[in-house]
Amino acid sequence: MRRVLFPFVSRLVISFQYQPLIEALISALLGATLRYHHRAFPHRKWISDAYSYWDELRKTAHSVKAGVCQMSGYIFSSRDPAIVRNHYIEKVVPVYRSVTEPELRLCPGEWKYGSFFTTILAECRLYQPWATERFLENGGQIVKLDLNSFRELHGKYDVVVNCTGLGAKRLCSDHKLVPIRGQITKVRAPWVKTAFYADFDTYVIPGFEGVTLGGCRNYDSYNTDVCRHDAAAIRERCESLLPSLKSAPVLREAVGLRPHRDPVRVEIELVSTTEGALRVVHNYGHGGYGVTTAPGTAKYAVQLVYDALKSNSKL
Repeated sequence: MRRVLFPFVSRLVISFQYQPLIEALISALLGATLRYHHRAFPHRKWISDAYSYWDELRKTAHSVKAGVCQMSGYIFSSRDPAIVRNHYIEKVVPVYRSVTEPELRLCPGEWKYGSFFTTILAECRLYQPWATERFLENGGQIVKLDLNSFRELHGKYDVVVNCTGLGAKRLCSDHKLVPIRGQITKVRAPWVKTAFYADFDTYVIPGFEGVTLGGCRNYDSYNTDVCRHDAAAIRERCESLLPSLKSAPVLREAVGLRPHRDPVRVEIELVSTTEGALRVVHNYGHGGYGVTTAPGTAKYAVQLVYDALKSNSKL
């Protein structure tokens, strides 16, 4: 929340499982795979607002420390032209076009369809500690505690913003929220300067800390262990796309659970307690598009907080 909107607000992050640096799965290439999620993301403005946030950050002196830069990439498919189209982002980014015939031959394979785009890359392992530092520098606080119900917070805070991800499944008894497991491999391949996406959730994304190879989407899986079979399949698909990766040494492997909900939940709820109602602004369920869309949904959530505080002042 910005001081200009809330000069009188004390900002506090309460976490029952806080980690200064969560092992983020990938360097998110904003919007590259966000297609046809009109139900999950009902407000297109969330996408454009998020992109504007990342693009403005890219232009500042903080960009390197925050892990944000501009990057171009290709999406190829041999199956369906819809796979290489992105109606959400193609009108937002500076470049989004169909590939030429020579470009279809850049990577081995019988590619029939393709798009080239320029967008923003955000390295979560850098951005998250940077954002945490900024929050603390601006007077924010982080408190760790065990939380079993939002009702425990009644009387302590005027508004609670719920950004608990998969934790909302228990805290909100939200059965629409499911994990989608993902696994990646980070390799050292400094010669790769362009991102590539292909069929079967295959992607190669260069970043600040190596090149990310992915991926997989295991619906309703809570398995956080690295699977050697997934790792082998990822290497095989990525090396088929870019054969030079066969010589790239592995830096690390990681597994994460994406909190998926259809639709994403960004709304205010009055949680009833024995002593009255607690205002809770929910902001969770982004699935694999959290980095792409979070600044946009956060802006909307902040407006909900502002409206709640404004209505409270009139009582």
